[in-house]
Amino acid sequence: MEPILLSAINQYFFCPRRCGLIHVDGVFVNNAYTLEGSFLHDKVDTPGVENRAGVRIVRALPLYSREMGLNGKADIVEFYKQPDGTEVPLPVDYKRGPRRKWANDDAQLCAQALCLEEMIGVPVPKGAIFHAASKKRREVLFDAVLRGATLETINKIRAMLETGKVPPPLPGPRCEGCSLKNICMPEIVSAPGKVVNYNINVFNRN
Repeated sequence: MEPILLSAINQYFFCPRRCGLIHVDGVFVNNAYTLEGSFLHDKVDTPGVENRAGVRIVRALPLYSREMGLNGKADIVEFYKQPDGTEVPLPVDYKRGPRRKWANDDAQLCAQALCLEEMIGVPVPKGAIFHAASKKRREVLFDAVLRGATLETINKIRAMLETGKVPPPLPGPRCEGCSLKNICMPEIVSAPGKVVNYNINVFNRN
């Protein structure tokens, strides 16, 4: 079973076509937004362990799920010691921009929790996202709705990888700022009839 990167869950949840272009066609182009995001992660992706106020903090922790075929890395996982001696992990993901109206960041974080639950064998009820733009940390609860949406997305990615078919575009606000917009061509690909008519008109000119 081909492993699914945790980042692919974010991409598919946000835009299935973007995920397909990257993970099926192997296409990726940087822009200012992706480079800024990479720079942010470079600063937090240095592996290490520290203890702060009784909390064990692990940076750049590799994650996997054999059951779901997931693979990736958590920016930070905080381990909170319980009275019975066990530790409850809390994954923390760093994001460049503010919170968006799509739940793609939450779904990626939820997938990290699913990996931790399989790896460690303890429930992971919540996590957090640090938004660098606002310098605010937002709590994310891994409720049944988010878990269900995350698992559904994983299944859709698996089906996409097995068929090798890139999903059609979804033109809209999410296209603005996308580094793959010029390759995706959402307005053109989503309206093939217009392209055919344009070509007919061009070649029928006298």
